[in-house]
Amino acid sequence: MDRKGLQQAVDRIVAIIQADPHKERIDKIITRWLKRHLQRLGTEVNLDQLNSLVEDKDMLAENLENWAQQERRAERQKVLQETEQRVREAEQRALESKCNAARKLIALTEMNDQLIAEIEELPVEEVEKLRAETRH
Repeated sequence: MDRKGLQQAVDRIVAIIQADPHKERIDKIITRWLKRHLQRLGTEVNLDQLNSLVEDKDMLAENLENWAQQERRAERQKVLQETEQRVREAEQRALESKCNAARKLIALTEMNDQLIAEIEELPVEEVEKLRAETRH
C-alpha cells in the first residue's frame, strides 16, 4: 500500500471515530491499541508523539509509509542475499562437476593438462592439482 492508500485508510478510521458520540474515548482506545500493536509487530515507527489518531492522522500515515518502505527494502535485501547464495552454490556445483570430469579425463586418457583445462574450462593449475591428487 502506498502513502495515498495508507492516508485513505487512516482517514476512514478517523471518520468512523468522529461519527461516534464517544469519539474522544474511542480515539484514545484505538490510538493506544494501534501503538501497542505496531510495537508488537516490531515496527521501527516512532509513535511517541502520536496521542490522538484524529489529530495526528497525517503523521501516522507518513510513519506507516516509512515503515512499509523499510519492510520492502528489507525484503529486497533478503531476496538478494538468498539469490547470491544460490548463485554461489550453483557455481560451486558447476566447478565440482568440471573437476570430476577432469579427474575422469586424467584417469582414462593420455591428454595433457592444457587440453583437459580447455575442454573443462578450468585453469591449468587446477588440472595440475587434480592430476597430483590422483597420483597419491
